[in-house]
Amino acid sequence: MIKQTFKVPDLTCSNCALKLEALEDTLRGVKQINASYHKLEMTVEYDETQLSAQAIIAAVKHSGYTATLV
Repeated sequence: MIKQTFKVPDLTCSNCALKLEALEDTLRGVKQINASYHKLEMTVEYDETQLSAQAIIAAVKHSGYTATLV
């Protein structure tokens, strides 16, 4: 398991953060997602043998947001 932080500059409210946190139910290998619209970032704890940072970024993009690895 690793924990990585992603910048998400277009998080504007708590509902946006909740939408990203809900990705933990759909992305295989994710243990936990914590998103903060105050900090404009999300932290993802995941199994790097099942999921890559690029796949997380793609899932965020599919949800309508932009993410970059910090």
